[in-house]
Amino acid sequence: MQLLDEHVLNTLKWDQDGLIAAIIQDHSSKDVLMMAWMNRESLQKTLEIGETVFYSRSRATLWHKGETSGHTQRVIAMHVDCDADVLLIQVEANGPACHTNNTSCFFRTMTDFAEKPEQL
Repeated sequence: MQLLDEHVLNTLKWDQDGLIAAIIQDHSSKDVLMMAWMNRESLQKTLEIGETVFYSRSRATLWHKGETSGHTQRVIAMHVDCDADVLLIQVEANGPACHTNNTSCFFRTMTDFAEKPEQL
């Protein structure tokens, strides 16, 4: 995949912390797998290696999805929303997206969450 030039990077609408939301979607099923944050460096690294790389707000560092679990996500396509403030990244997932070992991070309904909000 081609790296983005400064003009394109500057046209994206980064938040006050220099981040942009990235929705990760299975390219075949169209299921939403997860949401994560990217900064300029993680976006460029994703394009460079063809696998998702995100920015961890809690650790203040980049993380290559699947680096420790082996559950990588090969990028198939990337889209930008109409406001240029959210990315949609379609992937071929090599294993579950969620750290709970669920295919998707969105495995709980709001009712389930309301009944047991602290349970992962």
